[in-house]
Amino acid sequence: MSGGTKPTGELTLRTLAMPADANAAGDIFGGWVMAQMDLASGIRAAERAHGRVVTAAVKEMAFALPVKIGDTLCIYTDVTKVGRTSMTLSVEAWAQRYLTHTLEKVTEATFVMVALDGEGNPTPVPPV
Repeated sequence: MSGGTKPTGELTLRTLAMPADANAAGDIFGGWVMAQMDLASGIRAAERAHGRVVTAAVKEMAFALPVKIGDTLCIYTDVTKVGRTSMTLSVEAWAQRYLTHTLEKVTEATFVMVALDGEGNPTPVPPV
């Protein structure tokens, strides 16, 4: 681990950063990283809501380190708040560097997800 820190939350998604996801310098696009974080948020929130969810908001996101081609992107999620129809998740993106055990935090953000019913209307999140 880099800097003695550890990921917070549950490992929700792991994926490999490929050349198609990178710019000419070999850095992975920030939008691709954000999309993976959104996917992980959707997985975790849908499990908690027992149904369909959508992303309502993403709060502040800054990139501390780049993700490179060949790195494994690991997304950790933690449901920090459950409202009537919404859930707030703390989401961290960590890069396991290519062919190493080094894990470095790339970015983090807060995602707000809303539970939806079959018609696409907000619906209450069931109790635990």
